[in-house]
Amino acid sequence: MVELDWVQYWFMFPISICVATTAMLSGIGGAALFIPIFVIIFPLLGPEYPLTTAAAIGSALMTEVFGFSSGFVGYYRKKLIDFHSAIPFILVSVPIAIVGAVLLASLKDQEVFLKGAYALLMLILCPIILRHTPAESDHSLLSSSDMKNKSERVKMSITSRDGIKYDYHKPRLGVFGAGATGVGGFITGLLGVGIGEVIMPQLVKRNRVPVAVAAATSVFTVIITIASASFTQVTALIAAGGINAIPWNLVVYTIPAVILGGQIGPRLQGKITQGTMEKIIAVLFGIIGIAMAFIVIRQLSAF
Repeated sequence: MVELDWVQYWFMFPISICVATTAMLSGIGGAALFIPIFVIIFPLLGPEYPLTTAAAIGSALMTEVFGFSSGFVGYYRKKLIDFHSAIPFILVSVPIAIVGAVLLASLKDQEVFLKGAYALLMLILCPIILRHTPAESDHSLLSSSDMKNKSERVKMSITSRDGIKYDYHKPRLGVFGAGATGVGGFITGLLGVGIGEVIMPQLVKRNRVPVAVAAATSVFTVIITIASASFTQVTALIAAGGINAIPWNLVVYTIPAVILGGQIGPRLQGKITQGTMEKIIAVLFGIIGIAMAFIVIRQLSAF
């Protein structure tokens, strides 16, 4: 058994707190930020930081489970989660995420493919997230059919622990929503990111759910999805490479850190506007996509 250096990844503790806090504020999966750190930054630190892409995805998802569990508790205490509206999304995302996680096990040795797919995903998500988000009250941007469908939907009301009341119509999944959620679930199982990035736009942009409720409901949906994918991935990694296939000396720092970050994020909800968070995340995804694509091109040119 390989001797693990238990202080090697100490620097990931403060970094993980920042990642988890950002994930809670934006509603995206923390794995979207962890995987680039593991795959792009770690190799720059030296050969003593080896981590395969499959192990990076598995570790990021495992860490994300704990971070979003903590965030779930924070949002639950604030009484912002719409459990009923989350169920249709979960019924689509969970089984498909498991399929993606099973496929990852068969592709774990295809480093270039996994990195290339991740780069493409980031570059696709960047312009999607950058698209203008209509104001909650701007009904002039809705078509007459949209207004009719909205008026026919069940009216929902959530009152937060702070006494703030949020009124909106129950989110509608629809064929487009089911397709987008399925794709997000599959990519989450395969690459560790995707479900949060498709849930938030559907809630905020398509269904005009208030940002605070949308972020909380997205966190609940993401945690159920990634828990399913993470269990499948970790089980497959351990079955193929033994118990040390998971870098325990890394997750021993990331897991407690994201638990802390999961509590900080909900407390800061509303301090930073959703539009600002979307721009920050979109630009970051664009940079990550370009950097990952550069790595893939360099590896392919070396063949």
